[in-house]
Amino acid sequence: MSYALVTGAAKGIGKAIAAELAARNYHLLLVDLDAASLLATAAALSEKYNVHVYTLHQDLSLPDALQQVTRWTSTYHDQLSVVVNNAGYGINGPFEQLTLAEQFNIIDVNVKAQVGLSYAYIPVLRQFPKAYLLNLASTTAYQTVPYLNIYASTKAFALSFTRGLRYELRHSNISVSALSPGSTDTDFVNRARMGDYTRKVATRFNMTPESVAKIAIEGLFKGKAEIIPGFTNKLNAWLPKFFPKSFVEKIAAGIYEPQKNKKEAAALAASY
Repeated sequence: MSYALVTGAAKGIGKAIAAELAARNYHLLLVDLDAASLLATAAALSEKYNVHVYTLHQDLSLPDALQQVTRWTSTYHDQLSVVVNNAGYGINGPFEQLTLAEQFNIIDVNVKAQVGLSYAYIPVLRQFPKAYLLNLASTTAYQTVPYLNIYASTKAFALSFTRGLRYELRHSNISVSALSPGSTDTDFVNRARMGDYTRKVATRFNMTPESVAKIAIEGLFKGKAEIIPGFTNKLNAWLPKFFPKSFVEKIAAGIYEPQKNKKEAAALAASY
């Protein structure tokens, strides 16, 4: 009997990843801030896949979050062979106009929680012949993104951290992978408070959470270092390195700047 831990599992990519793991006969330990959606997801996955699903309602930004999660999962540590650090979010807006508290909160969830959980579960994962750690990054990790600055910066950290950790564990039983999705049809845009124009651009390239999750889990079990779902997303991660950084920043700002003239933003996006 094998278990998988998934954070940010109530909706979106996290929920879809949990479903992919359940389809592979993993029992699930699911963590999320949204208690109602988490319980609904757990009930649906348990019924559909006939697996055990346990839930923890937890805000990963809180100082004692790591202790709370590890204490809760401790009963299953002799069976826990997959850990997915999926939880994360961002807020769209100028750095100086967003509160420092909410920007620190993004860092707490996207960086501190990911680092803490990775550190805590490496000893747990070491006990199996083969174990897997998946950390969520983003295609924003490959470039600077004004007006989504803190989020993109945390994802650049996540990608670098995960690749570094993968190298350190290369001779171990633990396979470490980074998942870098692009625009996905989730609640991210709502929580990020994105404007209508940015939402419209996103819908042109949206993937479904289910398609992202399928590629993610297949890549994880194949031991891939970086998993970038979709050709367009691979292109968006690869192309910026061939252009001046100032040009790439201008393109990104044209998409995410809340007050930017829409016609100018559309022209910038088309030129990209």
